Amino acid sequence: MEQHVSEKINKFFSGYKKLSFKKNATILHAKEEPKGVFYLKKGYVRLYSISKDAQELTLIIFRPENIFPLIWAINNTPHIYYMEAFTDVELYQAPRKEFLNFIKQDNEVLLELTGRILMRFHGVLTRMEHAIFGHARSKVVSIILICVERYGKKVGKNIFIQVPLTHQDIANLIGIARETVSLEMEQLQKEGLINHLGKSLVVKNLQKLKKESMLESTP
Repeated sequence: MEQHVSEKINKFFSGYKKLSFKKNATILHAKEEPKGVFYLKKGYVRLYSISKDAQELTLIIFRPENIFPLIWAINNTPHIYYMEAFTDVELYQAPRKEFLNFIKQDNEVLLELTGRILMRFHGVLTRMEHAIFGHARSKVVSIILICVERYGKKVGKNIFIQVPLTHQDIANLIGIARETVSLEMEQLQKEGLINHLGKSLVVKNLQKLKKESMLESTP
């Protein structure tokens, strides 16, 4: 995001109510009417659904400077998912009407939000493709690459994924068993593609990891 656009968004939201949540605290329940539009100042927020047999599927992990729930804010579509603090978080909450007026009056901000929506849509398509055609390894690799794109920070030859992800978190992102994720992660680590440093997942060979994510093509 261009710095001046980021500053405009931050300035708008900073004029409204500031909220704080501890890790794992529920920010919004499924089917609960939001009281406003959130702007994430610090930490990470998880958007997820729960199946009838109590399985969780993580849909999005919002990072700082993300705005949500945009589908409700822009289209007035009912909010049907859970939101919880993935880490300790600080966020602002602006009234929906004022937020809509803000983006209608600033084309740069509107273009920035459109770009974010398209990026998330691209991530959804990638996850859908691997969910249908991919095997466990490609599913794990694909979500690591999505996390590199969204949360990665390059340090030397390595890329650190800044959001803390457990094997269960990864399993919730791709809809497979935690035990399967652990086996695939262990194998990727043995091959020197990834590593762990504290709570951070480290990508050591991005190019080879990208090749691993490619689905087998049909003749």
